Amino acid sequence: MLRPIARALLLLGIATLPASGQTTSEKPFTLEEAIGLALKKNFDLQVQAFAVENAKDTIAIQQAAFDPTINANARRNLNQAASTTSRLDGTATTGPRNDNTSASVGVTLPRIAATNGSVTVSTNLTRSANNSANSLVNPSFANGVSATLNQPLLNGAGRHSATAALERAKLGLGIATINYKSRILSLIADTENAYYNLVAARETLRIRQLTHDYNQKLFDENKARRTTGVATDLDVLSAEVGVANARRGIVQAEQTVRDAEDRLLNLINLPNFDQRVGPVAFDDYKGDAPNFAAAYKRAREFYPDTLSTEEAIKQLSLDLETARRNQLPTLDLNASLGYTSRVTSAGYQQAIANLPNDHGNNWGIGLTYSTPWGRHADKARYRTAQTNLASRKLQLEQLEQTLLVSVRSAVRAVETQLAAVEIAAKATELAVRQYEQQKARFDAGLSTSRLVLLAQDDLENNRFQELSARVALRRAAAELSRLEGTSLERFRVQLPQ
Repeated sequence: MLRPIARALLLLGIATLPASGQTTSEKPFTLEEAIGLALKKNFDLQVQAFAVENAKDTIAIQQAAFDPTINANARRNLNQAASTTSRLDGTATTGPRNDNTSASVGVTLPRIAATNGSVTVSTNLTRSANNSANSLVNPSFANGVSATLNQPLLNGAGRHSATAALERAKLGLGIATINYKSRILSLIADTENAYYNLVAARETLRIRQLTHDYNQKLFDENKARRTTGVATDLDVLSAEVGVANARRGIVQAEQTVRDAEDRLLNLINLPNFDQRVGPVAFDDYKGDAPNFAAAYKRAREFYPDTLSTEEAIKQLSLDLETARRNQLPTLDLNASLGYTSRVTSAGYQQAIANLPNDHGNNWGIGLTYSTPWGRHADKARYRTAQTNLASRKLQLEQLEQTLLVSVRSAVRAVETQLAAVEIAAKATELAVRQYEQQKARFDAGLSTSRLVLLAQDDLENNRFQELSARVALRRAAAELSRLEGTSLERFRVQLPQ
């Protein structure tokens, strides 16, 4: 009953091998190459780069609020009445007729950085003509110049009110840049882990294949021994089942390899799934056990989450000050000053020439006051700004505590895996010797194939444990580098300015 099952397992392993239509590159694929491609082509990083560009444009938009605006207009209108209705119109046979032309040009400074006021200066030229006999100057040409000022005195007054949005935009660019750096650090760590997973998967496949070769050799030896009467059918069947199980392990390991390849290709945005990744490997960890105090100091200085939260606190502080000022009543100063030239019939040039020495003048000044009853909404906004700032400060404390715990955990993980790698390597060495000893006893007829298979299983398990410890060490080191921000230096990554 056992022999058909063993043969079925063996046939199942052969039938489920992956298709060989894909090609494998022979050129080694290094971790540095994988990270370089990820930084160049990863989708998430490209999206985050757009956020940085948008933040730069937001600054440009806020700076544009201080740019002067040029205003110009020209207009002509004609009004012809059907009949005269009064002797005062100065017309006899036709109705009053008015023909007016005007043109003006001016410059408005919409926001003064020091005071948050606005100034407009403009000049105009007019021509008026009519058919009235009562007109003293017809046609008449005139020129004028005027200036107006609108200056908040309480609510909205001062440099803070004028520049708060711009300063907030600058802090927003800092946050976007920090988030971009954070994404780079995470991407480097993700790529490292994906690369290590692929190395581990291929090494697992190699161990499975090595186990299969050992079991196949044992199976062949048992068949030869059976012909001489040294081995029994049960020995042959045990070896055959070992070969089938090893074949099944190869199939499963091959699937794991392909999955790991696809995850790495997807991460670095190279979806050419018909071309398999070339040979991959990572060197043994050569660093010393990390020092917690030094690691935490580096992490505290460069950890993006805390840095971006600090910038957000500065933004909320600006919002709080703005909300405090907005509780004041609105009191605006409105002032205007203008000069108009003496009217002339000699044309536009004479009207312009008359303005400096022969002119009339006008001026005006006033105050506008308003305040909502009880200022309930403004007070609520101020309380909300206080709450938002306090909440973000509390979040910063939480992030700092989380960072402390994360660094402690990462340092311990590196220390633990350093010891685990050393112990696992010794255990593998012992398992190799035990297997060789058991195989030698089997060759001498002093042991059974079952004991050899058990020794082989023990050797395989120890190899897996050593591989797992080595990969776990590299993952722990990658996570510590991410927290410290040293991945940028380690892989010579230059952040955009």
